[in-house]
Amino acid sequence: MSDVHLRRLKAGDATALLELRRRNRAFFEPFEPIRADREFTPAGIRDMLDQEELHWAQGSGYGFGIFLRDREKLVGRINLSNVVRGAWESCTVGYYMDEAEGGRGLMTEALGLAVDFAFGQAGLHRIQAAVMPRNRASIRVIEKNGFQYEGLAEYYLKINGIWEHHRIYSLTREHLVRST
Repeated sequence: MSDVHLRRLKAGDATALLELRRRNRAFFEPFEPIRADREFTPAGIRDMLDQEELHWAQGSGYGFGIFLRDREKLVGRINLSNVVRGAWESCTVGYYMDEAEGGRGLMTEALGLAVDFAFGQAGLHRIQAAVMPRNRASIRVIEKNGFQYEGLAEYYLKINGIWEHHRIYSLTREHLVRST
């Protein structure tokens, strides 16, 4: 049995999500865009959850909470974003895990579940991940899930106020078939 499961966040998860974000604010800061203080308030969390519902309804994104199975505790997030249909059938993936839960393989497992959703229920063909070269833990998560390195994108995303290079990885249905 797996240690985590994914599910869409509900309004009732807002307090747990706010606590997760506040508790890990300094830990996440080097890996995220600069966040407005409002994003660390109940109103900001509600707005984020409302936006996520809209993405689900439009099929343009699928956000999940990562929960410990044994305690139903929210320990992270994973998002399949920027979904484009038609000839591309692709998305980007982003995620984070509570610092206190790191190093146990939970994010690797959660990404595997998100991949199953993307290629199953969402009907996508390709998932792209962008990871800063210094984020070794995230690179391990991506590689353990079979993502293939495509190259370096210079000055790709503005992270914590600095335009950062990112390593680009992808996983396609074809990669998944070969690795199983």
